[in-house]
Amino acid sequence: MHIATRMSRLGQETAFDVLARAKALEAKGRSIIHLEIGEPDFDTPKNIRDAAKKALDEGWTHYGPSAGMPDFKEAIAREISQTRNIKVEGKHVVVCPGAKPIMFFGLLAIAEEGTEVIYPNPGFPIYESMINYVGAKAVPIPLREEKDFRLDVNELVKLVTPRTKLIIINSPQNPTGGILTKEDLKVIADVAIKNDLWVLSDEVYNRITYDWPFESITQFPGMVERTIILDGFSKTYAMTGWRLGYGVMNEVLANHVMKLMNNSVSCTASFTQRAGIAGLTGPQDDSAKMVKEFHCRRDVIVDGLNAIPGISCKKPLGAFYVFPNVTKLGVKSKQLEDHFLNDAGVASLAGTCFGAYGEGYMRLSYANSVENIKEALRRIKESLPRLKK
Repeated sequence: MHIATRMSRLGQETAFDVLARAKALEAKGRSIIHLEIGEPDFDTPKNIRDAAKKALDEGWTHYGPSAGMPDFKEAIAREISQTRNIKVEGKHVVVCPGAKPIMFFGLLAIAEEGTEVIYPNPGFPIYESMINYVGAKAVPIPLREEKDFRLDVNELVKLVTPRTKLIIINSPQNPTGGILTKEDLKVIADVAIKNDLWVLSDEVYNRITYDWPFESITQFPGMVERTIILDGFSKTYAMTGWRLGYGVMNEVLANHVMKLMNNSVSCTASFTQRAGIAGLTGPQDDSAKMVKEFHCRRDVIVDGLNAIPGISCKKPLGAFYVFPNVTKLGVKSKQLEDHFLNDAGVASLAGTCFGAYGEGYMRLSYANSVENIKEALRRIKESLPRLKK
């Protein structure tokens, strides 16, 4: 049977592949510590769960508007207006089942064959996958350790061509935990305005920062109109399985993205949107406690990795991942991923899961208990003498 050629251009999020392999080992009785999956290990706050139960009892189980419930969109608009210090209205918001569709729909609406999209590498793998799928050219901008995994703005300027339509940025960043400074963002904004470009600003980790404040590129004049803010509830409120995200963009683009929602999934579940309102308007204590715990875990895992011969690790400024340098161990990242899983019983991801510039690095999520993190570090250290080079 014929399969469309474009399907060969799709990549995937390999964390789920490693998770499946880890679960298979667990089914055989192996003890596995999971540091591969990027989701908080906390429960969704009670007020959000209660709101969802109430919504189900009240009958919020039917179709809703493709772009989202009006009062939910207004709640999001207020949140973005307050946290980014910009003016946003409900008409600028499109609600989706998860934040990923905003990447896909934004690219479908903006990029096409013959155009170019600049994206961070190493970076969230779906960026490159979706760029390739829509037929555009994926242009990587390297994130280097010596720059604290921030993109080099001078290099960015050189990558822009007349075919460039979109720049993707992610801060705080997955997989490195790097954060773009206000100065970085100003240069990116200047480049976008000068060359009439869109910017997709992936801000899903904006509430999970430690030693550096979150900054949005929308703070600069002229950027609200040409930026797609991508955000959601998965990370801030530990709602990964709820599939609730949104994009904020100018009204014209929002109408196009709404059409893509209408043509694909129709709408986002109504009762989850009621829960989302409770998340935004209710107490934020649980989210704050979660970030405080992540901060503690970050210090434990960074100190532990730096104590292992052959591994060095910079301290991430946001998100809940470390991206240690493992080049001195003398093997490729993928081999190390397999070794950590099969020999040490620690599930992690090769840096190359996030692009070619991730070679020589590993991504470990510290969305796990301090006890498990310490045990994982012990296992990794003890396994290294058995590493075959």
